[in-house]
Amino acid sequence: MPQTVPGFDRLTVEPDKLGGQPCVRGYRFSVEHLLELLAAGWTFEQVHADFPFIEPEDVQQALGYAATLAHREFYVPLKEPA
Repeated sequence: MPQTVPGFDRLTVEPDKLGGQPCVRGYRFSVEHLLELLAAGWTFEQVHADFPFIEPEDVQQALGYAATLAHREFYVPLKEPA
């Protein structure tokens, strides 16, 4: 049975589905895949045309999830060797 990602009721995790990656509402469609499509410039309309089960709220939650992860991670540039 899928569990929801805390704070994101439309994002689910199942250990036996996609290696436990967060997915959109129990579908075999990872949040990562959705974010990659959006980052590549796909509009919601394009995503929805190819994946009709994706709803605007799914996109909002995927972006919110990414923002939460980005808030926890940060990039520290290392000095280049001389």
